Amino acid sequence: MLLRLPSSSLRRRNATGFFFLLHSFRSFHSAAAFTPSSLHTERKTPAATTVFTPFGSIPRQSYQHQKMTIQAATSAAAVEAEEDPYLFLEEVESEESIAFATSANEKCLNELGDPSETETYERVLKALESDDRIPHVGLLGYEDGTGDMLLYNFWKDSKNPKGIWRKTTLTSYQSANTEWTTVLDLDALAKEEEISWVWKGYVPLPRSLDDASLSGYKPSSETSPQPAGRVTRVLLNLSRGGADATYLREFDLLTETFVDPSSSESSSDQGFSLPEGKTRASYKSRDVLLIGADTGEGSMTTSGYPRTVREWKRGTKIEDAPIVFEGEETDVSCSQYYYDERHREGGAMYEVQSRSISFYNSVYFARREEEDAFVKLAVALNTSVSFFGRWMLLRVKADWEPKDSFAEKTFPTGSLIYVDATAFLDFCKAKEDGNENAIKKAGSKLDYHVLFEPTDTTSYAGYSTTKNYLILYMLDDVKEQLKFYKIGEGGGPFELVGGDEGGAIRSASASGIDSKESDLFWLTTSSYTEPSTLNLADASKCGDEGGDYIVKKLKSLPDMYDSSDLEVAQHFATSKDGTKIPYFMISKKGIELDGSNPTLLYGYGGFEISLGPRYATTVGISWLEKGGVYVEANIRGGGEYGPQWHQSALKENRNKSYEDFIAVGEHLVASNVCTPKTLACRGGSNGGLLTGNMLVQAPDLFGAIHIAVPLLDMQRYHKLLAGASWMAEYGDPDTDDWKNFLYKYSPYHNIDEAREKYPAVLLTTSTRDDRVHPAHARKMVKKLWDLGEGKEWPVYYYENMEGGHGGAADSKQSAFMTSLSYEFMWRALTKE
Repeated sequence: MLLRLPSSSLRRRNATGFFFLLHSFRSFHSAAAFTPSSLHTERKTPAATTVFTPFGSIPRQSYQHQKMTIQAATSAAAVEAEEDPYLFLEEVESEESIAFATSANEKCLNELGDPSETETYERVLKALESDDRIPHVGLLGYEDGTGDMLLYNFWKDSKNPKGIWRKTTLTSYQSANTEWTTVLDLDALAKEEEISWVWKGYVPLPRSLDDASLSGYKPSSETSPQPAGRVTRVLLNLSRGGADATYLREFDLLTETFVDPSSSESSSDQGFSLPEGKTRASYKSRDVLLIGADTGEGSMTTSGYPRTVREWKRGTKIEDAPIVFEGEETDVSCSQYYYDERHREGGAMYEVQSRSISFYNSVYFARREEEDAFVKLAVALNTSVSFFGRWMLLRVKADWEPKDSFAEKTFPTGSLIYVDATAFLDFCKAKEDGNENAIKKAGSKLDYHVLFEPTDTTSYAGYSTTKNYLILYMLDDVKEQLKFYKIGEGGGPFELVGGDEGGAIRSASASGIDSKESDLFWLTTSSYTEPSTLNLADASKCGDEGGDYIVKKLKSLPDMYDSSDLEVAQHFATSKDGTKIPYFMISKKGIELDGSNPTLLYGYGGFEISLGPRYATTVGISWLEKGGVYVEANIRGGGEYGPQWHQSALKENRNKSYEDFIAVGEHLVASNVCTPKTLACRGGSNGGLLTGNMLVQAPDLFGAIHIAVPLLDMQRYHKLLAGASWMAEYGDPDTDDWKNFLYKYSPYHNIDEAREKYPAVLLTTSTRDDRVHPAHARKMVKKLWDLGEGKEWPVYYYENMEGGHGGAADSKQSAFMTSLSYEFMWRALTKE
């Protein structure tokens, strides 16, 4: 795969495997259904921390007697010997599979009712399409003549359900009535081309790589120069029906038209364009792309991502483009990309090649300038690498002691350190050459600096940048803090200049507006109950007296539901092995602890992804306003306490995630917040595997379960779509991993045929999900129906025909899927 030039927003979650993550966990949680674009409109303001004390100190033994029955798994040998009678459902769009889905959908709506006829649907749709939403923007240069910032936004509403791409200026954006100009109407394009297009973003041609960027610029006056240049072209990624696979089409921002790929006037005028595929592309120059694409045999990995990188010159065939880097077929992916740090003192144009040999392990090669040779970086395989100015930043995910580089220190798991990039590249070159004297000489010049070092309760959560500042995110017992570091004089070491004194139950997102030119940044804050607020901020003011870096409050999302009587509290449950598991609970103030409260428990627990506060519009409308309790569990497998929290639940230890989730559920029951009859759980993607295991491992703990876009067949997951890329998380079913542990948490293989009763369960997926195969849900449902005939196994299934892994392709589909889920759970928990 290929990355565009890293931006501050990309660095925000600096994790290996960024582009091919299994999960859409944030979109699943915060959007109406699972639509990724909703994430950015739902990042809100800080919440006041409230304390709910009645069960904060309940000892584990006081609720031990209420522990639910855990079902034993069938034997791996017996499972292995079985033939799967439902393999036919793995044919995504076969006549038989579509007939099954269509019939199941009809049955589901007949039994549960049409969610589009509910008040929940109407309110969720209104919220998703509200003109009061914050239009988050990205800068693509400066306006000719005025030098005003050009800001672009993708927007969907009732008039434009597929969306419009539009632009404004910073001056207009700061006004009460922003004036927008439409750049591309996706609804009109979909109608014209008769394709259900879904927006998947764009990759810009960086101004620093584009001679044409400055050609039309005229400063307002000779005595008042303005920042120069604008982005002239982008690579648009458009998806058919919401799939991960996209069509690549070049778009001209000056003419606001697609660049014709079949121009006959001159090959130099031909636009870049590729058909549907899991393509990764970025500009190397105006007329050359670094691209990974399906060009035939051997071009893709077994995980379904690009195995090669080509330099594709405008006007030529991609098949003729030379391969400049390649990985192994068994790798997850390979990539080549730039960090342009020439605007910072001591910085350079760093070029990086990366082989992702597993989801978490990568081999890196880098060079400082194009004329230099690539050298292999002497870092651990699970290290993340990035650049800022003259510095190389390394996030270590295991204790690292670089002995031969004279560090004389072990950097603990989860640290973020930095070192002079040129010196480190020289050292790597010496190691590659094998000259011991050169290694000692280069190693003696290395000076490692620590930017963040974790404690028992704190973890690194990413960073953003402005021109001169690095804004570091950290969690302290899952409460977020921001720290501001300024680059030293002459590009020297970072200096801590300010930030939060302590953590808060809130979410904060900082994004540099133009990190090449300015220290201005967008700051968006939110909490579970307080809507988003977007501020214009200035990092350079952080060190001033008072430290108030907010320049202006720009926009606020109004209350989308009534949260005036709600409170947020953090509690801890004790898991089976004694580990304390944090969770957040949102409820009415002073709720009766009589077990009668309809309670929804949400979790994810995978891929080092942290759950945390964000404004929960759909949860508020669909659950909290009705008097329900919402709980979010920070179980192992996530990243709430750094890499070790994640690594403690990998492969053979995956049971830890499920034990943690069960412990939180049991704690809620023991605390009389709810009973099993009034407790539901919900999860999507990896969270669907979690809730699938709740169905088969702890069915007596829940009254309703929603399993969304899930993995469920852990014997065949690696053979379906992108599944092979997740074996570093789960294990390899073709080895002893299957009999040793994988079969134990394969819900598809652990349905208890002897049970007379299972809780009500709704499974949902999308036909167009090309990340997690819809067969996981299809086969599970068919098996449950067949084995449960004549028993009390209330199983419902709905398969959206569009939507991809997000589950929905537009706001109406999102509102439909959301209301279907919440109405199902609410009715199941509140029925007499």
